[in-house]
Amino acid sequence: MIAPHTAPPSAPEPLWRPSAERAAAARLTRFHAWAAERHGAPAPVEGDPVASYAALHAWSVAELGPFWRAIVEWFDVRLTGPEGTVLGERTMPGAAWFPGVTLNYAEHALRTAEDPARAGEPALLRVDERHEPEPVSWAELRARVGSLAGELRALGVRPGDRISGYLPNVPEAVIALLATAAVGAVWTSCAPDFGARSVLDRFQQVEPVVLFAVDGYRYGGKVHDRAATVAELREGLPSLRAVVHVPLLGSAPPEGALEWEALTTSGAPPVFEPVPFDHPLWVLYSSGTTGLPKAIVHSQGGILLEHLKQIGLHCDLGAGDRLFWYTSTGWMMWNFLVSALLTGTTAVLYDGSPGHPDTAAQWRVAERTRATVFGTSAAYVMACGKADVHPGRDLDLSATRCVATTGSPLPPDGFRWLHEEVAADLWIASVSGGTDVCSCFAGAVPTLPVYTGELQAPCLGTDLRSFGPDGDALRDEVGELVVTAPMPSMPVRFWNDPDGSRYHDSYFAMFPGVWRHGDWTTLTSRGTVVIHGRSDSTLNRQGVRMGSADIYEAVERLPEIRESLVIGVEQPDGGYWMPLFVRLAEGAALDDALRERIRRTIRAALSPRHLPDEIIEIPGVPHTLTGKRLEVPVKRLLQGARLESAVNPGSVDDPELLRFFERLARERAVVSGGDYGG
Repeated sequence: MIAPHTAPPSAPEPLWRPSAERAAAARLTRFHAWAAERHGAPAPVEGDPVASYAALHAWSVAELGPFWRAIVEWFDVRLTGPEGTVLGERTMPGAAWFPGVTLNYAEHALRTAEDPARAGEPALLRVDERHEPEPVSWAELRARVGSLAGELRALGVRPGDRISGYLPNVPEAVIALLATAAVGAVWTSCAPDFGARSVLDRFQQVEPVVLFAVDGYRYGGKVHDRAATVAELREGLPSLRAVVHVPLLGSAPPEGALEWEALTTSGAPPVFEPVPFDHPLWVLYSSGTTGLPKAIVHSQGGILLEHLKQIGLHCDLGAGDRLFWYTSTGWMMWNFLVSALLTGTTAVLYDGSPGHPDTAAQWRVAERTRATVFGTSAAYVMACGKADVHPGRDLDLSATRCVATTGSPLPPDGFRWLHEEVAADLWIASVSGGTDVCSCFAGAVPTLPVYTGELQAPCLGTDLRSFGPDGDALRDEVGELVVTAPMPSMPVRFWNDPDGSRYHDSYFAMFPGVWRHGDWTTLTSRGTVVIHGRSDSTLNRQGVRMGSADIYEAVERLPEIRESLVIGVEQPDGGYWMPLFVRLAEGAALDDALRERIRRTIRAALSPRHLPDEIIEIPGVPHTLTGKRLEVPVKRLLQGARLESAVNPGSVDDPELLRFFERLARERAVVSGGDYGG
């Protein structure tokens, strides 16, 4: 059976509700009225934004053609060709969007530069650990993209060729991506804190013809030279025709490399290659914790429409606004951040440590850049609470109307901390999506109330459901997060998956024709969404399944616990072992008193059924390179798998942390006198 959602049956009071004036001014409100008049959407419900959004959402998933046509017209998307058919094939996988139509993502990202009144405004704000914003104007961005696109064509780059970037979150990375898209080539990137093996595991799959690479980067107050790593990449990528040296540390280009400045200063206007709607825009990668990372291909048209909807309506951003999301080029949120340009929004690019020189660093960046929306991780919010940070008291965050979090569910205490320590009138948007769609399934809605611990609603055009094991739809119960209708930004394919079998097996094997994402979720009767953690790392005590996120939310309230990891291990004798691993805060000790406090906290917040069998101190929690806890690989190690078969070390932030679990499994096997786990 599946454990019921633990929220009380009576509707709680919202933590925050937008004022009537704020809801009325939201772009989503104006879009709804316009879509009702022009495209058959249901009329807004006067004075009831909750009912209005519910009606608009229901229409957006029942009438995919009219809804996405409305998005095209509302955002003035430049399509060429027959526009009569929005969705030629509705099946999943294999949905065919806007057949016969051509467009170009980069053209839309640079449209604001065509407006003489705005050409001199900042398109990008570059920020490093000095926290001094440096603007790149729309005019300069357009000129550099035009110059670089022309040079790529001169190098023989053609539509469909792959261009790779080993770059941090700096304007050069944005320029390279947009020039790649302008040519119709396919972008792919990794952050420079990735080691050579991790990068090659990704780039070798797509065989890039050009590599943009930095000489190094600065992080945590230190300089990190990457010359040797770049040399390894050049050696390991025989498909390269050219390497472009980006001298962030000021070094001379290595032998045979082209100079960034020489390629980006000709002043040539950009030429935008018209490409089919489903033409590849970029390749993103799954975490790749076992085997090679999946190379996920997204389309120019699908990303264009999905990001216009998400940033322009759900984030409520447009001309004059600024989006700051703490991210790196190795994570999908960087691609999402670049798409702020589609709506005329300034993208804030922060290249540095999230906590340098102190924990309040990201808040300081939001203050200095006057960020309208500040996106960060749930882990950062919780760390700020424990570090006694007071952003609302100590900084001027009057420009920031929304703080959004992703990467993992934001615990209720995180909602309360933001409400109390940033601003009582702060819009808190916990969002959930994935690299797989490079967008959000549920999260920010500017017209809806915010309930503690819950995402506001499913996103427009996303037919989000919660399914039980037999495919029955659930309400107010935990189930598998599924999407039952196509989204434009679902992958067009995986790279090197000619028959589509790997793509099919990743999302459609459990419920044929339905996207299963791999998260536990609850859709509440109020229309809100709760994310409980990954379903592929489910905990199962006495036949009741639960999400690990519920455990983390309870345990990490304690000031002594810096981070935790809970694993459910099926044993060969039919038993079930559920240890809780804890990384302690500085100065804390895991004594009997703390163990009892942890158990008491879990019992009070969840139930006695959730109590771990053991509580074990660890030096740190291992994560993927994008910050997700490695629950499944650790489980495999505890079941006796060898490290090399349980995880790809190149996908882990600190592979040495996994040795602890490998040793623990070995010790327990000796104690039990058998092959522990097998």
